Parts: sequence; C-alpha cells; structure tokens
Amino acid sequence: MIQMKLFHLSPLPVFLLSYVGLCVLGNDFSHSSITLVAFLLASIYALTITRGKMQERLTLFSRGAGHPTVLLMVWIYVLAGAFAFCAKQMGCIEATVDMTLHVLPPSLLLPGIFLAACFVSLAIGTSCGTIIQLVPIAVGIALKTDVQLPLMVAVVVGGAYFGDNLSFISDTTIAATQTQGCPMRSKFRANLRLVLPVALAMIIIYYFLGRDAQVLQQPHKLDILLVVPYVAVIVAALCGMDVMLVLVLGIVLTGGIGLWRGTFTLFGWMDQVGTGMIGMGELMLMAMLAAGLLELIRANGGIELLMRYVTRGIRSRRGAELSLAALVCLVNICTANNTVAILTAGPIARPIAHHYGITAPRAASILDTVSCFTQGLLPYGVQLLLASSLVANLTGEPFSPMSVVPWLFYPMGIGLAVVVSTFLQRKRA
Repeated sequence: MIQMKLFHLSPLPVFLLSYVGLCVLGNDFSHSSITLVAFLLASIYALTITRGKMQERLTLFSRGAGHPTVLLMVWIYVLAGAFAFCAKQMGCIEATVDMTLHVLPPSLLLPGIFLAACFVSLAIGTSCGTIIQLVPIAVGIALKTDVQLPLMVAVVVGGAYFGDNLSFISDTTIAATQTQGCPMRSKFRANLRLVLPVALAMIIIYYFLGRDAQVLQQPHKLDILLVVPYVAVIVAALCGMDVMLVLVLGIVLTGGIGLWRGTFTLFGWMDQVGTGMIGMGELMLMAMLAAGLLELIRANGGIELLMRYVTRGIRSRRGAELSLAALVCLVNICTANNTVAILTAGPIARPIAHHYGITAPRAASILDTVSCFTQGLLPYGVQLLLASSLVANLTGEPFSPMSVVPWLFYPMGIGLAVVVSTFLQRKRA
C-alpha cells in the first residue's frame, strides 16, 4: 500500500525530468512552452497511473484544474496581461520608468525597487499583485540601464515575498495563524524577528550590486499624465481595493488617456486589450495543468504519504522544528502553492508543535516563512511564471524563470534564517 502511494508521487519527478530533459535537448531554458509541455507530459502520465475509468480520472483532473482558486488566478492573469500590454503601448511604463530614474540615482535603483516591493506587498498582502504592478517598471529600468534583467526581476520578486510572509491580510499569514491557533500580532512579531535581518542585509547587498549602475538611455522629460495609470493602480491597491478591480481600473485609465490623446482609436484599444489577454495564454494553461496534476497526486494519497514520512522519527524540539520546515517545503514543491501547502501541513504541524514545546507563533512563523522560501525558488511556481510571462510580453523576447532563480537572494535568505534560528536556540526538554 505504501509502495503504491509512493508510486503516485512519481508524476512530480516526471515533470521535473521532462522539463530539464527538454531544455537540455533544445539547449534552451528560456521558452515557457517547454514548461507547458512538461506539465502536459506529467499530466498524461498521472492520468495513466491513476486507477478507475478514464472518464472518472478526467473528472478528477478537471476538478483540480477548475478549482475556484485556480480560475480566480486565471482571471487575474487575463487582466494583468491586458493592463501591462496597454500600458506599454501607450507609453505608461516608459513614463513611470523615466520618473523613477529622475527620482532615484542609479546607485540606489536596486535597493529602492526592493524597498518599494516590500512596502507594496506588505500593504496589499499578495506577492502576485506586487509582481503585476512592479515587474513592468523593473523591466523598463533594466532596459534603460546596465542592470541585468533577471537581477532586476528577482529584486521585485524577493520584495514581494516580504509582504506575502508578514502582511496581516496575506493569505499565507491567515492560513498559518488559523492552523496553529495563534493571534496574527504574535505571529507577526515572531516572524519579523526572523526575516527583518534578512531584509536589511538585502538592502546592503543590493546597494553594493548596483552602486556602479549606469543609465544607458537618459530619461525623457516627465509626462505626468502617462504616469497616472500606474500611480492610480498602486494607490488603489494600497487602499485595499481588490486586485481584479485594480487591474480593471488600470485598463480603463489607459484606454481613457489613450483615446483622449489620440494614441489609439476605440477599436485599436480593444485590440491591445485582446492581444495582452492572449499573451497570457501559456501561463493560464500551465496553471490549470499543474492544478489538475496535483489534484491527482493528492487524491491518490501521495501527499498524505509524504507527510507521514517527514514527521516520523522526531526526537527533540529542534528535530520537530526542522521536520515542520521540511514538511511544508516538500508539500509546497508538490503543490506549487504556498497557501495550499500551509493548509495541508498545518493541521499535522500543530500537535507536533504542542508536543515538543514549540509556541504557536513560532510554528506559524516556520510554516509561513519556509513556504515563502520554497515558493520563491520554484521555477514552475505561479509567481515566477507570472513575472516571466510579463517580461516576455513586454520585451517580445523569451524569458525563462530559471534565469531569475540564482538572483533570488531574499527567499534564500529567509530559508537560511529558519535553519540558523533553529540551531541557535537553546534546547528544551
């Protein structure tokens, strides 16, 4: 029985091997279509090894692919693609980049963008929302300076996880505190002690990485009207407006300003909206294939077996903390969703934490921080795929999420912080 459940975890290595193998064979890690094909191959394999009639297997797969959370993300991708493309075509992104280059000296661009991402993500509580808003600006800055594009994207993604991990309205914070039964304020204090030193270290690191940055294209004269859509989107998000309404607001503003200025006609604007939506097609398909694949793994008992193996053999509080970290990390790798990973691992983590004297805020902090560390480094995670799709749409060139991973210092740092804090603490009986 155990061997059978372990067998049902095999679609995950099939996906990883397919992805790496196709990239090596093609000598190219930049095409998102390779990731899409790898998910398709793994999904076909998972359907093949699942028991039952084919119609039942397809229904199970479709239930995962059509989960309300997945479809909500799909609608966000659609609107994000439309807004980013319209903003690019009418010059909003370039105008916002020019304003940034006027305000910040080149040496402070990297720490400035990181702090902006931290602030926005802390205020709106979502890494995806932060990426949607700031990656286009980061791309524009990278194209006008000598800063490497993957590094600039990584700065935004790293800062996006600062708020995803700490914000009171973040879904990961809510999931972690609810599953561990602790107040959000207590978890915030425990979590802040863990990650604040990492964030401060990132500011220093980014300063030294970018202190010799040079502006290759001098910014144009400020055009305040073209900056309005981006400023309005960020302000609306900070005021608590839902991300989908924020994106609709951005699309309407780009259309209104574009029509008023004669940048495009009504049907020309509609064409830009449609082109931007279509440009996110690969990402939408990947999200649905991944969700269907992972639903098959879960239904076949693969996740349950994984949790059982990770939590056995615990002997001490230190071992319990490391087991909690390993548990949420491995579940996150399987589900490619840090909130789902916390909700899955949380109920198992709570009695373990209680038995070994781990406070509820500490347990919630470990679950949340390690899930953000894992999700932040997954090239097939929604955040990196979203960032890569936005870059590809804006530049017109293929852009691989793998190129960003080596520069993701903040997710790496918070993962290391959890391990170090576990080993530095005093042992308790």
